[in-house]
Amino acid sequence: MEEVKTYKPELYTDQAKRERFKRVAERRTNRILNDIRLLGNTANRQLYLYSDADIDKIFLTIENKISEVRGMFKRKTIERFKL
Repeated sequence: MEEVKTYKPELYTDQAKRERFKRVAERRTNRILNDIRLLGNTANRQLYLYSDADIDKIFLTIENKISEVRGMFKRKTIERFKL
């Protein structure tokens, strides 16, 4: 038997949305910070061989993604497709 999803208005209050944001954002931010720390471990030239071009490519990619995601937070509305 298929489970019927019901609308739960208590999940959409400002307080509930704020708490959900804090919980999810903190967990994801901490995971990203840990991954950045792990990336830093590859700076050890005794264990890894890399070029300046490799490093520039890595950090340009990370910086571009951060800018893209920051922009998502600044947008007020989602642009809708229209014909």
